[in-house]
Formats: sequence, structure tokens, C-alpha cells
Amino acid sequence: MKLGAILDSFRQPIRDAIKSAAALGVSGVQFYTVKGELAPENLSESGIADLKNALASSNLSISALCGDLGGFGFEVAKDNGWKVEKSKRILDLALKLGATVVTTHIGVVPDDQTSVVWKTMADACNELASYGDKIGATFAVETGPESPELLKRFLDGLSARGVRVNYDPANLAMVTASDPVAGVAVLKDYIVHTHAKDGVNYKPCDRARVYHGFASGNPEKIDYASLFKETPLGEGAVKWPDYIAALRKIGYDGFLTIEREVGENPARDIGKAVRFLTPLLNG
Repeated sequence: MKLGAILDSFRQPIRDAIKSAAALGVSGVQFYTVKGELAPENLSESGIADLKNALASSNLSISALCGDLGGFGFEVAKDNGWKVEKSKRILDLALKLGATVVTTHIGVVPDDQTSVVWKTMADACNELASYGDKIGATFAVETGPESPELLKRFLDGLSARGVRVNYDPANLAMVTASDPVAGVAVLKDYIVHTHAKDGVNYKPCDRARVYHGFASGNPEKIDYASLFKETPLGEGAVKWPDYIAALRKIGYDGFLTIEREVGENPARDIGKAVRFLTPLLNG
């Protein structure tokens, strides 16, 4: 397994973030490509070449692109036309940059497989899965809004294999209070990328209420701090030696891409995460 870092977590301009990641000794990076200079509609062929050169000169590869379009994922049918097309363009961009994985949230998978929302999400994911299979890229659903068992049931029902899993152990620990170690075995056939993040859960959460609050700007004024907290890696509920052992057991040899979404000094926390994980991966 290899260590990566999300460039956006450094809160620096892209070229500075590349240098910061390289200085920490990671071998790969992930970054958002949904808007701004790195969006597929704004990144020219020369811009792609310049970005690839900047990464190569720092001995960095791309672990994945982040194509999270925000909102309710693919739960709302009227929004899925443009979201699916934008996602396809991000998959195209991934291949141009030498990557094959694009991660995102797809929304909250409902418990009821016969519901309209389930069908709406499945229709969008089937189209993306087929496109991914066609061009040789993968659209990876980030864990968190549902248990590993429910996510597997949803993915098992898709008609193509181009939608897989970006496994984030902290999201599972924080929101669904699922065991992120046990979940690896459940989703073993789908994991193509992972986020290295940590966190704790304080009390049971309504998963749909939590994620729909994120999507809508929190009109209910949910007190997220009373429910869960993202922590520096190694200070939360994820049992990292057991988690890494579980990934090894299923034969995963891809990236653990460090993500730090909060905190006063995320660059410092990413460095701490590198120092924490390196001996575990080398052991």
C-alpha cells in the first residue's frame, strides 16, 4: 500500500500544495476537479501537460480525482442529467492525467430497495458504471452515509462494474457507527481507493438527516459537534493496525490517501498522519 494526500487539505494554491505533499514523502495525491482552474471545462491540454509535469517533477502520481458535485448526490432525478454528464467529463479528465479513479458521494442510499430514490440513484450509477467500463475508469462511491452491508446491496444490484468504493473508515465510525475494520471484508470486491481519516461518534445519528443537512446548508441547525468529530489520524475510533491488516487480507495494495477536512493546521496534521502510518505500512 502507498500513502497519498488530498491537496485541497493543505489549503494552498495547487502548485504549493504539490510541493507540500512531496516534502512529506507521500507518493500520490488526490484533488478536486469540479470547479475552478482544475475543472475539465477549464483545464486546457497545455494545462493538463503543465500539471502532469509539476506532479512528475515532485515524483508524485495521482491516487484519484475527487468529482464530488455536492448537494444530494444522485438522489434528485431532475439534477442527474447535468451531474452525470459532468461526472463523465471528470472521468475523461482522469484518464488524460494518468489516473483511473474518481471519487464522490452519491447521496444517501435508502433502506427500501423499492423506493423511487433507490431507482433514481441506481439509474444514474448504472449510466456512470457503463461509461467507466467503456473507457477504463472507475467511479468510486465514498463510504459514510450507509452501512457497508447496505452499500454492497446497492452496488450488487448495478448492471455494470464501473462504480466501486472509496473506503473512508472515519465516515463509517463517525456517522453510522459501523465497524470500519469489519466493513472491509463486506466491501472487499469493490474497494479501489481509500481515505486515511479518523474520527469519533458521540451519539447515534440519523444518517439521512446528517447528510441531507450537509447538502442543504443545515437549515435545521443540526449540532454536528454533539454527534461526531473528525480527529487527527490516530486519535479517533479507527483501529489502524487492525484496519490495515484487514486491507492486506483482501489483497488491497492501492493508496491510503490522507484527508484532513477540519483543524487549524491541516498541513501539520497530514504530516503527523504520514509519520503515524509509515511504520504501520512498513511493519
